[in-house]
Amino acid sequence: MLIHIDLHDGRATSETIAQMLGTNPVVVRRMMAGLRKQGYVEAARGPNGGWKLARPLEDITVLDVHRALGSPSLFALGITADHPDCPVERSVNAALGTILDDAETRVMSSYGNISLADLIPAIKR
Repeated sequence: MLIHIDLHDGRATSETIAQMLGTNPVVVRRMMAGLRKQGYVEAARGPNGGWKLARPLEDITVLDVHRALGSPSLFALGITADHPDCPVERSVNAALGTILDDAETRVMSSYGNISLADLIPAIKR
């Protein structure tokens, strides 16, 4: 969303972004609220209103966006606590927990090293 805003006139409405993402404007506003709270976007009202960047893309990392969106889970597969007394669940959780923690640490480290501006050359190709 933020790259779209930057590449398309520097401003976009929730409706425009929702059309791009194939979702509802309410969903966009919820996502943008987290980004606004962290100071990455601003909302302008009125006929020329919409969302605009509050910082340049060079100053926003993928990790920043991930955190502003509530740090959603990176993996669909994960440990569970549905049956904590189950020896199978405990064994699987122990084995997967270490692997998933290590993978998440590596991904987050990589996210922190990639600015949104770093993604633009690949988009323009």
